[in-house]
Amino acid sequence: MKYIIRAKKLITVTDVGTIENGAMLVEDGIIKEVGRWDTLKNQIPKFDLIDCSNQVITPSLVDCHTHLLEFAPSSLYPVTTKTHFLAGKAILFKALSSGITALGEQICGHPLCDFSVSEYRDAVADFPMDISFATTSISIGFEDLAHFTSITGSKAVSQSDLTSSNLVKKIAENSDYPGENIFINATPANFTEDVVPKAGEIIYTTEQLKEIVAIYHDADKKIGCHVAGEEGIGMAIKAGFDVLHHAHGITDKQIDKVVEKGIQIVVTPMGGTHLPPNSPEQIVKLIERKIPVSISTDAYLPPYPGVPWLPFQDRSLKGPDSLMLIAGPSMKLLKNTFDENQILALLTNSPARILGKENQFGRLEPGLAANFLVAEGIPGLEITDVDQIKKVFYKGVKVIERG
Repeated sequence: MKYIIRAKKLITVTDVGTIENGAMLVEDGIIKEVGRWDTLKNQIPKFDLIDCSNQVITPSLVDCHTHLLEFAPSSLYPVTTKTHFLAGKAILFKALSSGITALGEQICGHPLCDFSVSEYRDAVADFPMDISFATTSISIGFEDLAHFTSITGSKAVSQSDLTSSNLVKKIAENSDYPGENIFINATPANFTEDVVPKAGEIIYTTEQLKEIVAIYHDADKKIGCHVAGEEGIGMAIKAGFDVLHHAHGITDKQIDKVVEKGIQIVVTPMGGTHLPPNSPEQIVKLIERKIPVSISTDAYLPPYPGVPWLPFQDRSLKGPDSLMLIAGPSMKLLKNTFDENQILALLTNSPARILGKENQFGRLEPGLAANFLVAEGIPGLEITDVDQIKKVFYKGVKVIERG
């Protein structure tokens, strides 16, 4: 299958920048050429034409921190073990229809479903989406702290088990990318504050964290962590983590250290920890310091209450369809000092880099997979309503179309 697709403009998220009256050649699911329509139109009729000359084409979106397949099905639907993955695929389809063609999924161990990492992989092997799995351990901030791991499944473990070198090695071996491989702070998960009074409690010592990081690095794996608050973030930096997920409450001095050590940050402006989430102003500060930043949903979770950058009127669980909406305030703040391609990278190329797949997708560039959107504007920057995404292509195939 080969075609040329024309657009009012292409946002390439490359050094080429924005191409007005642009076009893209796609063959066998791969981008072959990107340029101006005037130059590429001579490829017709060798290439079929898809005319989107009144719309914008951008790379499709990447949400590199989600919980869609493990925790979301039973949180959203009355599933059993027989129907769990059916619900999971329905949730994935909603993400796909929101313009997301790549995910970073966390597999933490769930008290209600005893599925292995392999079963999650197999369940979505035929789904038209690129899914990377971060295997993790998790600590939930109930009055009696609860600990689970992706290896032990629905069986709770003790806090001392979390530092078992054998268990940590198995988690590291099964992890595709540096997600929140461990929870330095106990998480509120998607519970209300009264249910998780110990959310935010620090689970490890700095020495234990250093030992865990060493296990990952010895296995040639990068490691990420769930972390918030000055104390926990300081421990994560000292221990040598490659990626901080959330980093709510990071201080200016800690930002200096993050810059010095080349640490990446996945910000979650909707919530996800015991502290108020990343504000647009804080996200801009991180980006201005040239820290590699990705914006993610941590979905499904309830939005943090009372913060002015979130438009939600209730605390019902929000999913990946909220990605553009929660990213919008930060992206708009960046308009005065950054190019639209650099800004869109927060939802495309930067999270692809977190997943270790920046050479596969995240930009409109020859040689990369033809994962792209046809929309009424630039996602997050000009549009936030998923209905304004008119077409979604995955590996060159149109998988979503709206009238």
